[in-house]
Amino acid sequence: MADAVFFGVAILTIGSAIVSLESKELIYGAIALAISMLGIAGFFILLDAPFVAMFQIAVYVGAVAVLVIFAVMLVRTQELFTAREDRGRKAAGILLMLITMGSVGAIFLASGVRDPSFGNPNTAPVDITEIGKTMLTYYSPALIVLGFTLAGAVIGALALARREDIIKEND
Repeated sequence: MADAVFFGVAILTIGSAIVSLESKELIYGAIALAISMLGIAGFFILLDAPFVAMFQIAVYVGAVAVLVIFAVMLVRTQELFTAREDRGRKAAGILLMLITMGSVGAIFLASGVRDPSFGNPNTAPVDITEIGKTMLTYYSPALIVLGFTLAGAVIGALALARREDIIKEND
């Protein structure tokens, strides 16, 4: 039963990610991206990590995907929707993806996964309170910068939408 659910979530996640990448309409691509992120949350549920799944839904689906959808709706220009991709950009994107995935794989293999003590139940458990303290102290500047970046993206989208209205009124 778990295998069938896993394959269903995998098909949903990968299928919606492909639709997100290949969609000609940006709004449909953004919605497919949100569905793909929901599929990732489904993987966390299958891994018996409901907190991480709810965090995934709240942050990525609830904030990032909605931000992308709002930005697309606010900055709706015809040139944005009629732009065509050329083969060179697609090939460069595939090459960049392969380099990125190879780098992530190399980091993953160098991280100690092959160590015999990895996953040993006799090792010390992860202290979640220590992770929370670290996020609120050591990583708080990065989280604040991330919040300002997201706020800047929304303000920029609003400014671009407003600027487009001014240009149309003057013509």
